[in-house]
Amino acid sequence: MAVTDASAHLGGHALADDAPHVLVVDDDERIRDLLSRYLQENGFRVSQAENGAAARGKLQGLAFDLIILDVMMPGETGFSVASHLRETSDVPILMLTARSEPEFRIQGLEIGVDDYLAKPFEPRELLLRLQNIMRRKTVTTDSEAVHRFGPFTFHVKRCELLRDGEPVRLTDREREMLREFAGQPGTTISREHLAKVGGYENERAVDVQINRIRQKVELDPSNPRYLQTVRGRGYVLHTD
Repeated sequence: MAVTDASAHLGGHALADDAPHVLVVDDDERIRDLLSRYLQENGFRVSQAENGAAARGKLQGLAFDLIILDVMMPGETGFSVASHLRETSDVPILMLTARSEPEFRIQGLEIGVDDYLAKPFEPRELLLRLQNIMRRKTVTTDSEAVHRFGPFTFHVKRCELLRDGEPVRLTDREREMLREFAGQPGTTISREHLAKVGGYENERAVDVQINRIRQKVELDPSNPRYLQTVRGRGYVLHTD
């Protein structure tokens, strides 16, 4: 299967203590090892479990940011594990399956899993799906957040921007873009992603919106302090 590409991503470097922690649950040891190595190489801490019982044991003693859960395993199925987990936890779950029938996907979604990926798959697609799940989780967690930068305050839930307590007039698209940045303060967001989530026809339209926002939040828009360009990568909002 395409996941064998992960064998080129062997890494022995140390990961940060606050790196996202993923639990990979699959009865295929080869897949578990390859996924673990690939994810570690891309900044995740990884634990493994070979079946539902082992997964339950891991979950009792450790907190995870994400769970990759195979559907078809000897003994307890991934559906059963996910259903039990949803009774007590909202940890994001991405399910893997060799079956692509719609009823399988629907069953997983009804249980409350966050995403579904059929085997065989490319490791890069799995990584992107995990990153999207993490991004959505961050936005949800921060939905009540208030972000401050200089004299400005941005209320995420209300999509309201204040300057020294006074409202700043924003267009709907400016609000949506600021909310995207506020969901990941200090993190570079690509122009491609901003174009996709904002429904822009091209990345040039993203640049135009960025310039308009800078006119409202920067003392010197040509030399931005808060909404900065990361050359070749995208944009980042620096908050206090």
